[in-house]
Amino acid sequence: MRRGLAFLACVLIAGATGAAPAAEPAKASAAPAEGRPIFPFPIHRTTLENGLGVVSVPFDSPGIIAYYTVVRTGSRNEVEKGLSGFAHFFEHMMFRGTEKYPAEKYNDVLKSLGADSNAFTTEDWTCYHMTVPATALATAVEIEADRFRNLKYDQPSFQKEARAVLGEYNKSASSPFLKLEEAMSDTAFTRHTYKHTTIGFLADIKDMPNQYAYSKVFFDRWYRPENCTIVVAGDVKHDALLALVKAAYGSWERGKATVEIPAEPPQAEPRSAKLTWPVPTLPILFLGYHMPAADPPSPDVPALGALEQAVFGETSPLYRDLVLKEQKVVTLMADSQARRDPALFSILARVRSSDDLPAVRSRIAGALKAAAESPITGARLDAVQSHLRYAYAGSLKSPDAVARAVGESIATTGRPDAMNDLFAGYERLTPADLQRVAAKYFVPTNETTITLETEKKP
Repeated sequence: MRRGLAFLACVLIAGATGAAPAAEPAKASAAPAEGRPIFPFPIHRTTLENGLGVVSVPFDSPGIIAYYTVVRTGSRNEVEKGLSGFAHFFEHMMFRGTEKYPAEKYNDVLKSLGADSNAFTTEDWTCYHMTVPATALATAVEIEADRFRNLKYDQPSFQKEARAVLGEYNKSASSPFLKLEEAMSDTAFTRHTYKHTTIGFLADIKDMPNQYAYSKVFFDRWYRPENCTIVVAGDVKHDALLALVKAAYGSWERGKATVEIPAEPPQAEPRSAKLTWPVPTLPILFLGYHMPAADPPSPDVPALGALEQAVFGETSPLYRDLVLKEQKVVTLMADSQARRDPALFSILARVRSSDDLPAVRSRIAGALKAAAESPITGARLDAVQSHLRYAYAGSLKSPDAVARAVGESIATTGRPDAMNDLFAGYERLTPADLQRVAAKYFVPTNETTITLETEKKP
């Protein structure tokens, strides 16, 4: 499953209604509230001599664990022209099997364990995850180490899966949201690989069946121990996990390849694109503003997260007026999630009528201008901080959720506990910080506007 459309998918739903060193706990970051880190569970991390990370997070889930393999490779790593989409492609191929565990046997093992297993790809990482009984830890390590080290496929099976990816693209393209995401990425970025979506450019996907030889290069380059971390959350002991991982993965050889991800230059003027859709659909306004990468000490990243809630959250004046009172907008939402490299603060409004698009655009611009010109009240900021804190804490309800949170942190920052710095940053915010950051990023020269309306028939 691709995760590049997660933000827009939410809109659709809402609109429709060697010997390793001893394990050490990760160093605690600045606490977000009353001296306590936001992430409440201990994190133990060891790095093997070959570079493979091993992380365990004890969590009160008797008899259950979540086993994640975090691969710090996503669509951002696809630097060669004409060869986008391979990170997502390997999410598919990794289920093709090995000599020891062909696909059918691998699936039979999972069924015998009652395992819940899947994978997803984003711009920054590819994740393979399963939830299994804690007693099956040795089996999970064995089958996952085998497919990461011994994946085997021939040209016909490669081509079959490449055609399946094209089918997935065509299915996604049956709704307007893929086209919106493609247009935003392609318009807002000129050099960085965030210019293409997770699934890749359509022309590259169509040509993918011809790239069997390159697929071997891509796999050899990125599916290496120094680029991967095993994260196990739940009923787990770190020493036991480490012994199993060292035995199964310890002789996995480091990679040698390196690539340079092109840096995106600052945007110097407004950009825009207008899209049409061949069948009736609600018009959509999609805005993007370049924002910093997920740098834990950065004060701007938490300020943008707070602005997302303060200006566009369900308790904001803009949401109350446009969605609830006037009902001109079906869905209003923003996304401030920072990525491994500088990405976009996104705003999306699904409007009831094309006639209201200019007015809605003006109202959003007015809300952003107000945020840049006047500080919000201390009470409003307190409410936003409280919402962010409790929403995050409340999300950590299962081993899977805990492992995913740690995996996300590793993927974007290289650290399993960077969320503690982010939430400490939230707690340090003042109204003046939000005003400063709004004035810095929400400016016309940093803005990309995409609109989508129903195609007008002659």
